[in-house]
Amino acid sequence: MKTDNAIRILKNKGHKYTDKRRDMIQLFVNEDKYINAKHVQAELEHNYPGISFDTIYRNLHLFKELGIIESTELDGEMKFRIACTDHHHHHFICESCGDTKVIDYCPIDNIKSYLPGVAIHQHKLEVYGICEACHKAH
Repeated sequence: MKTDNAIRILKNKGHKYTDKRRDMIQLFVNEDKYINAKHVQAELEHNYPGISFDTIYRNLHLFKELGIIESTELDGEMKFRIACTDHHHHHFICESCGDTKVIDYCPIDNIKSYLPGVAIHQHKLEVYGICEACHKAH
Protein backbone atom coordinates (compact mmCIF):
# COMPACT_ATOMS: atom_id res chain seq x y z
CA MET A 1 0.00 0.00 0.00
CA LYS A 2 1.20 3.49 -0.80
CA THR A 3 0.96 6.47 1.55
CA ASP A 4 -1.65 8.25 -0.59
CA ASN A 5 -3.89 5.16 -0.59
CA ALA A 6 -3.65 4.88 3.19
CA ILE A 7 -4.48 8.58 3.66
CA ARG A 8 -7.46 8.19 1.31
CA ILE A 9 -8.75 5.29 3.45
CA LEU A 10 -8.28 7.37 6.61
CA LYS A 11 -10.22 10.34 5.18
CA ASN A 12 -12.95 8.21 3.55
CA LYS A 13 -13.67 6.58 6.91
CA GLY A 14 -14.10 10.02 8.50
CA HIS A 15 -10.84 10.19 10.43
CA LYS A 16 -8.78 13.34 10.81
CA TYR A 17 -5.71 13.76 8.61
CA THR A 18 -2.64 14.98 10.51
CA ASP A 19 1.04 15.31 9.69
CA LYS A 20 1.81 12.81 12.47
CA ARG A 21 -0.47 10.22 10.90
CA ARG A 22 1.01 10.86 7.46
CA ASP A 23 4.54 10.52 8.82
CA MET A 24 3.65 7.33 10.69
CA ILE A 25 2.16 5.79 7.54
CA GLN A 26 5.18 6.92 5.51
CA LEU A 27 7.47 5.22 8.04
CA PHE A 28 5.68 1.91 7.46
CA VAL A 29 5.85 2.36 3.68
CA ASN A 30 9.59 3.13 3.87
CA GLU A 31 10.43 0.31 6.30
CA ASP A 32 8.36 -2.35 4.48
CA LYS A 33 8.96 -4.87 7.27
CA TYR A 34 7.57 -5.65 10.71
CA ILE A 35 8.53 -3.04 13.31
CA ASN A 36 7.48 -2.52 16.91
CA ALA A 37 5.77 0.48 18.49
CA LYS A 38 8.98 1.58 20.23
CA HIS A 39 10.70 1.86 16.84
CA VAL A 40 7.78 3.93 15.52
CA GLN A 41 7.99 6.22 18.56
CA ALA A 42 11.78 6.62 18.24
CA GLU A 43 11.52 7.53 14.55
CA LEU A 44 8.67 10.02 15.05
CA GLU A 45 10.41 11.57 18.07
CA HIS A 46 12.77 13.38 15.66
CA ASN A 47 9.95 15.51 14.21
CA TYR A 48 7.53 15.32 17.15
CA PRO A 49 9.52 15.60 20.41
CA GLY A 50 7.62 14.15 23.34
CA ILE A 51 5.19 12.10 21.23
CA SER A 52 3.54 9.70 23.66
CA PHE A 53 3.42 5.94 23.48
CA ASP A 54 -0.37 6.23 23.89
CA THR A 55 -0.57 8.34 20.72
CA ILE A 56 1.48 5.75 18.86
CA TYR A 57 -0.68 2.86 20.06
CA ARG A 58 -3.99 4.63 19.39
CA ASN A 59 -2.91 5.27 15.81
CA LEU A 60 -1.55 1.74 15.36
CA HIS A 61 -4.90 0.36 16.52
CA LEU A 62 -6.78 2.71 14.16
CA PHE A 63 -4.55 1.87 11.19
CA LYS A 64 -4.97 -1.84 11.84
CA GLU A 65 -8.75 -1.49 12.15
CA LEU A 66 -8.82 0.35 8.79
CA GLY A 67 -6.63 -2.26 7.08
CA ILE A 68 -3.73 0.16 6.56
CA ILE A 69 -1.29 -1.95 8.57
CA GLU A 70 -1.06 -5.63 9.53
CA SER A 71 0.23 -7.05 12.80
CA THR A 72 1.88 -10.19 14.07
CA GLU A 73 3.31 -11.32 17.37
CA LEU A 74 7.02 -12.02 17.31
CA ASP A 75 8.90 -13.03 20.47
CA GLY A 76 5.95 -11.99 22.63
CA GLU A 77 5.81 -8.50 21.12
CA MET A 78 3.34 -7.02 18.65
CA LYS A 79 4.95 -5.86 15.42
CA PHE A 80 3.37 -4.01 12.54
CA ARG A 81 3.93 -3.49 8.81
CA ILE A 82 2.18 -1.73 5.96
CA ALA A 83 -0.68 -3.83 4.58
CA CYS A 84 -0.14 -5.75 1.38
CA THR A 85 -2.96 -5.12 -1.05
CA ASP A 86 -1.72 -6.08 -4.51
CA HIS A 87 -2.52 -9.83 -4.50
CA HIS A 88 -3.16 -12.73 -2.15
CA HIS A 89 0.05 -14.11 -0.70
CA HIS A 90 1.70 -15.12 2.54
CA HIS A 91 4.93 -14.09 4.28
CA PHE A 92 8.23 -15.39 5.54
CA ILE A 93 9.20 -13.21 8.53
CA CYS A 94 12.78 -12.93 9.80
CA GLU A 95 12.82 -13.38 13.57
CA SER A 96 15.98 -11.28 13.81
CA CYS A 97 15.42 -8.17 11.66
CA GLY A 98 11.67 -8.33 10.93
CA ASP A 99 12.23 -8.36 7.16
CA THR A 100 9.51 -10.10 5.17
CA LYS A 101 9.55 -12.05 1.96
CA VAL A 102 6.47 -12.82 -0.12
CA ILE A 103 5.43 -16.46 -0.45
CA ASP A 104 3.43 -16.74 -3.67
CA TYR A 105 1.89 -20.05 -2.69
CA CYS A 106 -1.33 -20.70 -0.81
CA PRO A 107 -2.05 -24.09 0.78
CA ILE A 108 -5.66 -23.28 1.72
CA ASP A 109 -7.27 -25.59 -0.86
CA ASN A 110 -5.27 -28.52 0.49
CA ILE A 111 -6.10 -27.54 4.08
CA LYS A 112 -9.83 -27.33 3.24
CA SER A 113 -9.80 -31.03 2.34
CA TYR A 114 -8.98 -31.76 6.00
CA LEU A 115 -11.89 -29.62 7.24
CA PRO A 116 -15.07 -30.87 5.58
CA GLY A 117 -18.20 -28.94 6.44
CA VAL A 118 -16.49 -25.78 7.68
CA ALA A 119 -16.68 -22.34 6.07
CA ILE A 120 -13.30 -20.61 6.08
CA HIS A 121 -13.75 -16.83 5.97
CA GLN A 122 -10.13 -15.75 5.97
CA HIS A 123 -6.67 -17.05 6.62
CA LYS A 124 -3.10 -15.88 7.09
CA LEU A 125 0.04 -17.98 6.83
CA GLU A 126 3.28 -16.73 8.37
CA VAL A 127 6.52 -18.67 8.22
CA TYR A 128 9.17 -17.64 10.75
CA GLY A 129 12.93 -18.08 10.56
CA ILE A 130 16.19 -16.22 9.94
CA CYS A 131 16.68 -14.44 6.60
CA GLU A 132 19.76 -14.97 4.47
CA ALA A 133 21.34 -11.63 5.45
CA CYS A 134 20.95 -12.27 9.20
CA HIS A 135 22.09 -15.88 8.80
CA LYS A 136 25.29 -14.71 7.09
CA ALA A 137 25.87 -12.05 9.76
CA HIS A 138 25.93 -14.62 12.58
